Amino acid sequence: MQAVIDWAEKQLEAAAGDARRLFHGRGSCFPGYEWLVVDWLPPVVVIRAYHPETPAAVEPLLEWLRARPEVEAVVWQPRSRQDSFGLQLLWGQLPEKHAVTEAGLRYGVDAMAKQNAGLFLDMRPGRAWVREHAEGRRVLNLFAYTCAFSIAAMAGGARSVVNVDMSSKSLTRGRDNHRLNDQDVSAVRFLAVNLLRSWGKLRKMGPYDLVVVDPPSFQPGSFVAEKDYARVLKRLPELTTAGGYVLLCHNDPAASEAFIESQVQALLPEFALKQRLSAGEDFPDKDPSGALKLFVYQRQE
Repeated sequence: MQAVIDWAEKQLEAAAGDARRLFHGRGSCFPGYEWLVVDWLPPVVVIRAYHPETPAAVEPLLEWLRARPEVEAVVWQPRSRQDSFGLQLLWGQLPEKHAVTEAGLRYGVDAMAKQNAGLFLDMRPGRAWVREHAEGRRVLNLFAYTCAFSIAAMAGGARSVVNVDMSSKSLTRGRDNHRLNDQDVSAVRFLAVNLLRSWGKLRKMGPYDLVVVDPPSFQPGSFVAEKDYARVLKRLPELTTAGGYVLLCHNDPAASEAFIESQVQALLPEFALKQRLSAGEDFPDKDPSGALKLFVYQRQE
C-alpha cells in the first residue's frame, strides 16, 4: 500500500489544483491493486473499487488522505457487480456546486455519481490537442457526453461546434459547462439524437474541419464498438472537409491499437495517420497497446 500512497502523493503534487487521476491500478503497474482507482476532483477524492472490496482494504490510504489539508471529502464508489458495501461518502462534506479545473477551464462534476462524475480524466491529452487545433474550425463532437471537447474547442477559437449525444441530460450539463467558462453558446449546438439514425441532419449542417469520435466501448441499445465503430467511420468522408482532421478515440483495454488502424485502412483510404496521442503520466499502463487509444487522422486534399 505504501507504493500506492507514494504514487498518489506524486500525482497530487503534479495536479497543482487541477483534476487528475491519483492512482490507476487498472494499468497493472502495481501488482495486487489492479482493482483500485483513485481520482482527484478538488477538493474531493473518489476511490473506485472494481473488485468487491470495502474501505478497510485501503485504510492506510484513507489515513494519508485525512492528513492532506487540500482533501475535504472522500467518496467510496464500488464498480463491481458483486459489491455489497454501496456508494458512500466516507467522510467530509461535498461542495454544493462542484466544479473542477483543467488547464484553466472549468467542468461541473458529481462526485457521488454511480458511475461517471462528468469528466473523463484520461481524455486530457485529447482535449489539449483539440484546443490547440480548433482555431477557425467547424467542429463536430460525436458522443459528446457533457461536452468537454466542445469547451476545449471553443477555448481554442473554434468557429462553431455541434455536440451530438443521446442523453439530453448530459447535453444540458454540457451547456452549463460552457456557461461556467463564460463561453458564448450562440455558435454551439446541442443535438440529443441517436447518432446512428441522424446522419442526414449532420450532413446538412456540415461539412466539418475537425471531428471528434469518442464513443463508449459497450453500451447495449446505443453503441457497441465491435459492430458500430465501423458504421461511424464509413460516414466520415461525407462529414469531413478536405484537409480536415479526425480524432478517433477508443477506451476498451481489451482492444489493441489495430482495432482502429485496421478499420481506417480498410474503410478510409483517403485518411492519413498524423499522430498518436499518449496517455498522461497519471495513467500508467504495463501494456501501452491496451491503454486508451487516441489517433489523429487527416483527410488528404
